[in-house]
Amino acid sequence: MKAQHDVEQFLYKQSELLDTKRWQDWIDLFAPDGIYWMPPAPEYKTWEGQPAIFSEDKNLMTVRMNRVLHPDAWSQRPLWETNHVVSNVTIQKATAKEVIVKSRFHMMELRRDDVRHFAGSYLHKLRKTKRGYAIELQRVDMTNAQAAYDYVLQVWV
Repeated sequence: MKAQHDVEQFLYKQSELLDTKRWQDWIDLFAPDGIYWMPPAPEYKTWEGQPAIFSEDKNLMTVRMNRVLHPDAWSQRPLWETNHVVSNVTIQKATAKEVIVKSRFHMMELRRDDVRHFAGSYLHKLRKTKRGYAIELQRVDMTNAQAAYDYVLQVWV
């Protein structure tokens, strides 16, 4: 099925951009009004007026990227490595204008000598454009969202 293949390739591309630190190219995958959202628990239905681990539009994503890459951000040196694996991609709904996709992920992060693992599910609302898909919403439900960590997430899962 072509739509399934196209959606999978889009999600794999997204992971590759994150893992190769091509963060501006990753941000550019979002629609102008796109949102990256990581709720603290699965029962949350909206990011507006609610606590969130992340709730960012393209402007806030750019601020985060610039902060992490700033030459004076000594706490970010050396830069860490990530490795994303995306699987179980299922199209929930498809119309002429958008595709709603669920998938599973596992991300390994290496920072200095520490390895952390994050896993969970993605919900993507992808807007169809002339250039391909644009992310209207990327919801990240982490299985271990409530776990205690030695340091906070600096980039995107």
